[in-house]
Amino acid sequence: MSEPFIAEIRMVGFTFAPEGWALCNGQILSIASNTALFSLLGTNFGGNGTSTFGLPKLQGQVPIGQGSGPGLNPIEVGESMGLNGITLNANELPSHTHTLVAAGNPPTTHSPSGTALATQLRSAAPIYTGTAPNVTMAPQAIAITGANTPYSNLQPYLVVNFVIALQGIFPARN
Repeated sequence: MSEPFIAEIRMVGFTFAPEGWALCNGQILSIASNTALFSLLGTNFGGNGTSTFGLPKLQGQVPIGQGSGPGLNPIEVGESMGLNGITLNANELPSHTHTLVAAGNPPTTHSPSGTALATQLRSAAPIYTGTAPNVTMAPQAIAITGANTPYSNLQPYLVVNFVIALQGIFPARN
């Protein structure tokens, strides 16, 4: 394997950082002990910039390139965004309606499959009729529903570790 550039990030399928590398887990390092690495990373990933700086934190994060694409805002190195779970409210759902319909006939069955609610209820059992719906019920008969709990919005993934080179060749510009 060739000597890496300082600050080069690689994916590995094992659980540790090899010698001369560190896990990209957001740890804070001393500038005095890592001057070359600090000169490349600065405080893009944390630290106070006088005695410490941070490594990228790629745990539970998807790396993306800096810049912008069509219709997207510019993204800077070190910027972190996104959520592991989101909760939608009614204003964020596509516009749609629900109507409750019934048939103006007596009930004939217990099964809702292929039937409609019957509008002429009897005291006991069946509430559905095989007759086609022909009556629209009051809109108040259908209420907003949902558990108002966050849901996972993650793309399919496979976990690997990201490591960053602490030593190696200092990359030349241009």
